[in-house]
Amino acid sequence: MHITITTTASSTDAQSISQGITDFNKASIPELEPNEAEVRFFVFAKDDADEVKGGIRASCYWNTLHIELLWLSEACRGQGTGKQLIEAAENFARQNHCEKALVETTSWQAKPFYEKNGYNLLATLQDRPKGHATHYLSKTLF
Repeated sequence: MHITITTTASSTDAQSISQGITDFNKASIPELEPNEAEVRFFVFAKDDADEVKGGIRASCYWNTLHIELLWLSEACRGQGTGKQLIEAAENFARQNHCEKALVETTSWQAKPFYEKNGYNLLATLQDRPKGHATHYLSKTLF
């Protein structure tokens, strides 16, 4: 056995570990939703000229809405647009059988915003990135 590190794994090698964990998960929990069932989606806030002023990139899998990122232009902040985006994402997630929502945000980003919208702090990882913190929050959707 030898251990190697690479930043350019072959697709075959990369697929072998992905398939390995998929097979392990299926053997452990046969009814577990397969990775292929993941639904990736976006929610956009656009102005009258159809220009993106904000949005969410997210996915639904394992009965959980995963908010990967949320961004709002400076002009949209504090106007209720973020709340509308979150509500739209959560409604889409409910339609896709999600019961929970999960988000990661940093100390200079949106922790108070998520808390105001019903998210509860699960954990904080200090010094990620150095001198700051990363917060993990969740919400029950049903």
